[in-house]
Amino acid sequence: MGVATVASRACQGLSAPPVSVEVDLAGGLPSLSIVGLPETSVRESKDRVRAALKNCGFEVPPRRITVNLAPADLPKGGGRFDLPIALGILAASGQLPAEALSGHEFIGELSLDGRLRPVDGSLSAAAAVAERRRVLVIPAANLAEASLVGAGRLLAADHLMPVWRHLTGESPMAPPELHEPRPGVARLLPDLADVRGQSAARRALEIAAAGGHDLLMIGPPGTGKSMLARRLPGLLPPMTEADALEAALVLAARDGRFRPRDWGIRPFRHPHHTATLAALVGGGRLPRPGEVSLAHRGVLFLDELAEFPRPVLDALRQPIEDREVTIARAAGCLSFPADFQLVAAMNPCPCGYYADPEENCRCTPDVVRRYQGKISGPLMDRLDIRVNVARPRPGPLFSSDLDGDPSEAVALRVAHARERQRQRGLLNARIPPTLISRVCRPSDAAIEMLERAAGQFRLSARACHRVLRVARSIADLRGQADLVEKDLSEALSLRPVSLRQQGPCPEA
Repeated sequence: MGVATVASRACQGLSAPPVSVEVDLAGGLPSLSIVGLPETSVRESKDRVRAALKNCGFEVPPRRITVNLAPADLPKGGGRFDLPIALGILAASGQLPAEALSGHEFIGELSLDGRLRPVDGSLSAAAAVAERRRVLVIPAANLAEASLVGAGRLLAADHLMPVWRHLTGESPMAPPELHEPRPGVARLLPDLADVRGQSAARRALEIAAAGGHDLLMIGPPGTGKSMLARRLPGLLPPMTEADALEAALVLAARDGRFRPRDWGIRPFRHPHHTATLAALVGGGRLPRPGEVSLAHRGVLFLDELAEFPRPVLDALRQPIEDREVTIARAAGCLSFPADFQLVAAMNPCPCGYYADPEENCRCTPDVVRRYQGKISGPLMDRLDIRVNVARPRPGPLFSSDLDGDPSEAVALRVAHARERQRQRGLLNARIPPTLISRVCRPSDAAIEMLERAAGQFRLSARACHRVLRVARSIADLRGQADLVEKDLSEALSLRPVSLRQQGPCPEA
């Protein structure tokens, strides 16, 4: 009889690799078989397609129908190939001009009466098709999500018949009106002015926001650590379109679909300390992104850091350095981006009152040492800023006057500092060691200070580089190009040698 080929897209992590749906009609007993590493949901499409074609008035050829999904070594799942399989059968049997399929790609699940149901991965498919400048035909329910990729050419339908009429030229479908993607309606972000009596911690949060540095806050319960962490997204600059697309693709890879109302909102992930290794880093039989990837271009907040299992915490070391997670499974190996800003909070001991001037600590030195030892040295060395959040004085808590600048004012200073970094082409927290000497140019006096500190406190080479990166952010907040002793001194004060050496803040 005939052969037809229809272009489609699979869904694999953040990508949408191309799939050629080849349909062959041959002599023999009537049958319909699907090959090319299909999962159960794909193999079942033969019954959906057969019923949809009959209920739409088309003829299902009484031939031996073979459907090949190429490439054969790529796993295929879901009902996304129903529409291209149906169109391939129509084209191979002469009920649809085969040349009309050229320049189009199709995804969509068919109901038994021919209606098109939404499928997962339409955002990644639209992004991939936009690069090839082809037309993507999708279910109408996926239009709002797929239209976020403004460069793509889209056609949307809610039934098989409008697609057939379009391809035959009987009634061409008009391209839908696409609007420029706009930032979603963000949740009401809490204001930094609500935090009272924590000037040192507020300053550390501002520096962390300015340079994208990872931050650890240590202090007794009830001192405002979680309040401070939740206010970090309000200090960060708006997401670029490229960053918004990356974050949306990660969320779509986890949930299958992305809600357009979340476009442009920086992620703030707050996993519980009982989260497993797979939940935090990613995993599963078919790899899915974990919390470190879901926080891509946003904030990952780990409260009660010492309560997380140590293997889970140590798994963070590689994503912090590489900003990417690779998950290898028998079913495949996938990489997910993980460019997040880590904010962690913990108590200094199990009872929470070690070095607290108001409460007596009930923990023995050995218990304190074991508790703090849950945070490994290599992980601690990767945290740029560590600040002690001590018990605030009661006076500012009940004052009607602002205890510091609101988030809007701090965000403006952060935006100016980020603009200086954008001109250099590097976020301060991501400056590679090979460029430290060029981007972070300390004065001679500042170099002598760092040498003395490195010798006295036994700072590693990585620690020295991180001190210089933090000092660079402090200088950017001042609008200065050179690093001076004051910048380096403040950066060193934000990196105490060990948790046990942290006493109460002077203002406590």
